[in-house]
Amino acid sequence: MQTYDITITESAQGYLAELLEKQGVEGIGVRIFVTQPGTPYAETCLAYCRPEEIQQEDEVMELEPFKVYLEPHSIPYLEESVVDYASDRMGGQLTIKAPNAKVPKVSEDSPIEDQINYVLFNDINPGLASHGGQVSLVEVISEEQGEIAVLKFGGGCQGCSAVDMTLKDGVEATLVKKVKGLVGVKDVTDHSVTDNAYYQ
Repeated sequence: MQTYDITITESAQGYLAELLEKQGVEGIGVRIFVTQPGTPYAETCLAYCRPEEIQQEDEVMELEPFKVYLEPHSIPYLEESVVDYASDRMGGQLTIKAPNAKVPKVSEDSPIEDQINYVLFNDINPGLASHGGQVSLVEVISEEQGEIAVLKFGGGCQGCSAVDMTLKDGVEATLVKKVKGLVGVKDVTDHSVTDNAYYQ
């Protein structure tokens, strides 16, 4: 049987089983999926799944009280996720933590864009965020010497006089070190315009 790196705690299973029972539908289960996976806008969703809503390609997690249906495309983004239920004075809250929803775990075999986004999301943007900045990947272009990442700086990094240093020393060094085949980065942002930077 296929195993998934998704944890649904006992308290969450109990809570969901109660909700499902109240629906009064034979064979109803739960569907977990990620909308806009691999982007900063990713949302992890949990919904009822009636028998007629089961898709042929769905992967199934067999739990004691019910079945969980997983959208195949969402599975890499659901790795290491935890569904939990914590009761409190107000009744309780179901939470879903999916650390890989915005960026899935990557390996050297992953597309170079995924590898770059993973490094940006996990290693670079958390540091830039303290200055209100962020950097995103626009495209990867192939040149004779190797792959070049074209990046777009936003927030506090637009029009920042230190961006050349930040770009060359920090971002480029980190990306080239961590992404095999990448030889450099270019910046699409025009930093000469400080009030409302535009992109070429």
